[in-house]
Amino acid sequence: MTRLYGLQYLRGLAACAVVAYHAADRAQRPFTVGEAGVDLFFVLSGFLMWAITDADSRPGRFLADRAKRIVPIYWIVTSVMLAGALAGLFPAVRLSVAHVVTSYAFLPSVSPSNGQIWPLLVPGWTLNYEVGFYLLFGAALCLPRAVQLGMLTAVLIALAAIHPLVGRDQAALYFYSDPHILEFLGGLWLAQLWRSPAFGHAATRGVLIATTVALCGLALALPAEWPKALRYGLPALSAVATILAYERRPGGIAELPALRLLGDASYSIYLWHTLALAVTAKIAMALHIAGAVAIPLHMVAGIGIGLIGYAGLEKPVMRYFHRRKRLAAVALEARATA
Repeated sequence: MTRLYGLQYLRGLAACAVVAYHAADRAQRPFTVGEAGVDLFFVLSGFLMWAITDADSRPGRFLADRAKRIVPIYWIVTSVMLAGALAGLFPAVRLSVAHVVTSYAFLPSVSPSNGQIWPLLVPGWTLNYEVGFYLLFGAALCLPRAVQLGMLTAVLIALAAIHPLVGRDQAALYFYSDPHILEFLGGLWLAQLWRSPAFGHAATRGVLIATTVALCGLALALPAEWPKALRYGLPALSAVATILAYERRPGGIAELPALRLLGDASYSIYLWHTLALAVTAKIAMALHIAGAVAIPLHMVAGIGIGLIGYAGLEKPVMRYFHRRKRLAAVALEARATA
């Protein structure tokens, strides 16, 4: 698939929005709309999984590629979090063997620290959704392409439908039936519709911009008790559709190196930033920096550590896997021609 720079920019925006949400929370200045970064990630994930696969895709290869992409860095950051907790750097964190194991295994379980269905590394709760979606998508790849989208639609809607009937004591089912999963479904269908000629029309871009603005305004007006998949999921879906419509213009969306870097580093920014904020919160307290004045400190630290993690860990790890993939392809070709 052609590189879609606009989607990378959205990934960077989503990561920075989550950092801003947590930075504002640390400064006791709520910025709840920053939560919408997660909804953007889920819509983008649904879109990309359908867009990068086809009738020849196989579940084993797909799941292996997904594991290489998310597991090593997540385990590294989780291990740093675990080491810090064992060293007493995070007094509020309570450890249990079962919770640590499920955190590494991407399995939802109740945290002994706060009673929430969160892993040891709190931002990893979204990775639990991602991994669950990847497993479901991998299962769908066992079917003919013509029925894959229908199967995914039926399962995701069925899960969301039973959520009101599931108690929190059934942690895994309660977690995976949350309406958040419908954002993956929105992304899947967006990928299916994206190749329609209508996406290339200027009128479509105008309608999508107006729709996105209206939905963002509605999200700010709706009560906080409404499901986030409705408040933030619909604007996120519309925003991704708008960017994709602009990608269909001749020449698409231009590459902007700074924004591309934020997009490329978005995964590392997302995983590392809460650790940085734990440090800057102590620094802000020691220097008597309070309120909104502390937010830039938290933002710079959160994004900065993510960029460092991307350059120092994520890029080398991904280069290693790409190199092994190339070597395996060369070896296979050599055997075929021998």
